[in-house]
Amino acid sequence: MIRLVIVDDEPMVLAHLRTVLTSAGDIDIVGQAQDGAEAVEAAGRFRPDVMLMDLRMPGVDGLTAIERIVKLPNPPSVVALTTFDTDSYVLKALRAGASGFLLKSTPPEDLIGLVRVAADGHTVLSKEAARRMVTASAGEHERSQEARERTSDLTDRELDMLVCLGEGMSNAAIAAKLHLSEATVKSYVSRMLTKLGCANRTQAGLLAHEAGLAG
Repeated sequence: MIRLVIVDDEPMVLAHLRTVLTSAGDIDIVGQAQDGAEAVEAAGRFRPDVMLMDLRMPGVDGLTAIERIVKLPNPPSVVALTTFDTDSYVLKALRAGASGFLLKSTPPEDLIGLVRVAADGHTVLSKEAARRMVTASAGEHERSQEARERTSDLTDRELDMLVCLGEGMSNAAIAAKLHLSEATVKSYVSRMLTKLGCANRTQAGLLAHEAGLAG
């Protein structure tokens, strides 16, 4: 069972998501919250696999909550919830450690599948969305320079892995492309995330784009 916590300050949104997701036999909604402070408490209390996190909430907002949650031991995958995929908060959420984002208008059948993807540790972010996010930050010269500096100490193999993450590839796809076992890829990715100080694959993939390594 996938343990899920939903965070949104709108009761109707919470009710809708609960109705949709409880219809899946493998998703257990173990808790919900209506602001960022409650979300952080729920993450520690319920130890979910996935959290769906609204970004714009009164009090402690979703961005602050994400930053706090990803620093917890064995943190859940946090997926940002947004009304529009051009929301400037989305890019900030990815930088804060979110593993992707979902539109609140996502069709029910897709929503269930994407929660499963997040639970498996994969990025919940299309290539098109990733490109839009990077375009939004294209003018930030200082951040691009910082990204290049952070990746400068990577080995050639680690750079290959980072480019693959920037393209949104799974471990299986990376293994096939680089002619390695999935176990080897998993080990490389884990060490690389630690080396880069990235919370997850999505953050590393965004870094690859910012450093100009992935198109």
